[in-house]
Amino acid sequence: MKFLVVFTLLLASAYASPVLYQRQLEADVLEDSLEGRITNGQLASPGQFPYQVGLSLKVNALSSAWCGGSLIGQNWVLTAAHCTDGIQAVTVYLGATVRTSAEIQFTVSKSDIIIHEAWNSKKLKNDISLIKIPAVSYSSRVQPVQLPSISNSYSTYVGETAIASGWGRISDSATAVTNELRYAYVPIVANSVCAKTYGTSSVTASNICISTDGGVSTCNGDSGGPLVAVSSNVQIGLTSFGARAGCAKGYPAAFTRVTSYLDWIKANTGISA
Repeated sequence: MKFLVVFTLLLASAYASPVLYQRQLEADVLEDSLEGRITNGQLASPGQFPYQVGLSLKVNALSSAWCGGSLIGQNWVLTAAHCTDGIQAVTVYLGATVRTSAEIQFTVSKSDIIIHEAWNSKKLKNDISLIKIPAVSYSSRVQPVQLPSISNSYSTYVGETAIASGWGRISDSATAVTNELRYAYVPIVANSVCAKTYGTSSVTASNICISTDGGVSTCNGDSGGPLVAVSSNVQIGLTSFGARAGCAKGYPAAFTRVTSYLDWIKANTGISA
């Protein structure tokens, strides 16, 4: 039997027909069946995204869920607040292409999770969190992603191409699952494009948006995963929310804008570009 694990309140936009929602996952009671992939993406090769992290989230004694994240330092993983809010523990997979065949694996408790103090699940604000892990040794398949520098805090990245990666669902109707990491090239669009779908109260300066033309998008199971600018190879976003109407329906998808949280990340981890 499957259970739908919902991390946040569904919120309707007064400005458009689709309902926005936090990326979520249909989670089996048995953790080994929690899988998926990016819609209309490409298969990743081993070591192609050494910063990609898989997160198996223990929600309670009977259910678990799956999210993505990124390694930003030897002791730290960056992900979404809606992934870690209310969970009991998380198993962190590093260096994996096949989802749970990792180079390194840790399980940490909720006491090792830092959720942004202003996280608001009703308004979908400040959707960012950190997971502290034991120190890892870097290898060809385990490397931190670079964060933007403070000097780039005001860059919008509009018009640039980015790479989104993760194990989220392949389509809105998919029932088959896969263990393989996928990725997609996606164009950054102005927040005003997102706001036409979700409204200005939901899309703010701390979000960054992508076009999903052709049905190429992040989807359920990609939450918290990285959005990396192709030109600079720095992480500029992490998967946050999209349209309830479907991942592959062409509505823009919204991410947490990393440049809005550089000071918060540095204050909690000591990490900066």
